[in-house]
Amino acid sequence: MHRQSSIYCTIFAGTFVLLSGILASSVQGANTAPAVPAPPAATLPSNAIAAGASEDSLQACLARIPKNATTGQRLMAELSCRRDDGDRKPFQATLGR
Repeated sequence: MHRQSSIYCTIFAGTFVLLSGILASSVQGANTAPAVPAPPAATLPSNAIAAGASEDSLQACLARIPKNATTGQRLMAELSCRRDDGDRKPFQATLGR
């Protein structure tokens, strides 16, 4: 009987510690402000084509890659542009039909 009561006490204490840790972290997270504000959105001309649209081109996609992108980011963006360009070709070929 004593052994069961110690197991229940251990489970109760563990649950209490876990819940108080969760509550403390959620309160702490709610009181902190974001460290870096989001940059302002870039203004685009009214005739700009949406990224990924069938009218988009490989050159326009590559031009949207930020100049300050790291080498890895630039590589991933270029691969994505080339992949999207390959995906757009069948749609561009059948637009006139």
